[in-house]
Amino acid sequence: MMNRSGRRSGVLIGVLLSAVVGGTVQPAIAAPVRDAGDQATPFRNSPVRSTELEIARTLSASLRDPRWREQVRTAALGTEDVDLQALTSGTAAPKGRKLLASVAAADRRLAELKGLPASTGSLLRVRLGSPSMRSRLDAGVTPWIAVAAADDHAKDITAYDSQGHVHAVDTARVPDRPLYILDIDVTKAHRAGLKVLQKAFADKAPASLPENANSAGAASAAGWWATKVTAVEVNDDQEPWFKGAAEMFSLVTGFGQDGAARVDSVDMPYLDYDGTVYYPNQILVNWSTYKYNLADVVMMEDDDGTNYRALAQAITTALLTVTDQGSYIPLVNAVLSAIPDSWFTDDPDYVESWYTLAQNSSGRLNGASGNGWMTVEPYFVEQF
Repeated sequence: MMNRSGRRSGVLIGVLLSAVVGGTVQPAIAAPVRDAGDQATPFRNSPVRSTELEIARTLSASLRDPRWREQVRTAALGTEDVDLQALTSGTAAPKGRKLLASVAAADRRLAELKGLPASTGSLLRVRLGSPSMRSRLDAGVTPWIAVAAADDHAKDITAYDSQGHVHAVDTARVPDRPLYILDIDVTKAHRAGLKVLQKAFADKAPASLPENANSAGAASAAGWWATKVTAVEVNDDQEPWFKGAAEMFSLVTGFGQDGAARVDSVDMPYLDYDGTVYYPNQILVNWSTYKYNLADVVMMEDDDGTNYRALAQAITTALLTVTDQGSYIPLVNAVLSAIPDSWFTDDPDYVESWYTLAQNSSGRLNGASGNGWMTVEPYFVEQF
């Protein structure tokens, strides 16, 4: 499910990469399949989860204080995601105030682990495990605290009660007992992470580029042609109930006006639920930034374990080996081959991909994996 915790305005970030090493990537006709024997990367088992578990245990113990427990309850019923640092800094309850130093330190550590600047601020959030638990969250019940499993397909998740006992909660159904999920604000981290990616990719660009190697120079005085998404649906967003908010985005890849491999990150904050058709009328591709009349799209769902600096390094390393051979080369496989195995289990999950999107493409386009579709149409963006 895609029970989104926050709303964001669409972000379209153009990232220009320079091709510095010779090599080619062969076109593909189907979505790539990961080899189960591939070696996992450091993204998968980062200390992010250990940090979350430590705070979860501490928070569960603090709920023995009725006054603090009621403040957490009121906050959780009032909003989908509660900023834990803000809540602990604003309470007069001793148990809550005592948590502040630990939570603030954990926020700083999480930002570092995710490759985000210290200015990102608080990241830890607490939310009710499911909306169906609201009626069961009365003042006389002390909820358990759980951290979502790293594996979307885990059969159970670990929860802590206020006495320090550990419980295995079945992920196949929403539990009868109310519990809080401790999580990272993926919306905030994703926005900050896109800025990290943009800077990292830009740092890889050559010192000087042709005058038409950017969107402003390539666009005509009258405007530029785009591809607009008029409808989109995803069959499976890779998010079980305990993972909460889904953050969807797409990577649009092609060759820039200078012939260098290019990727644009397009935020899709409206994709709240799988199995639902959305009508965003969103710009997906700005064709004035591309050399060829073809581009590829990879749709991803972002989770909380991503190290954005490491991610930028992985993608740039892959795309910098792709050179313009004088004809269009699909880049989906180059991007997916750079993605660690953890992206297919936790961290940003692969959702769907579309090959050879053209400027004149229109109508329904089914994804290569059969997990989603979108309808598109050409759209001319006029300049004032």
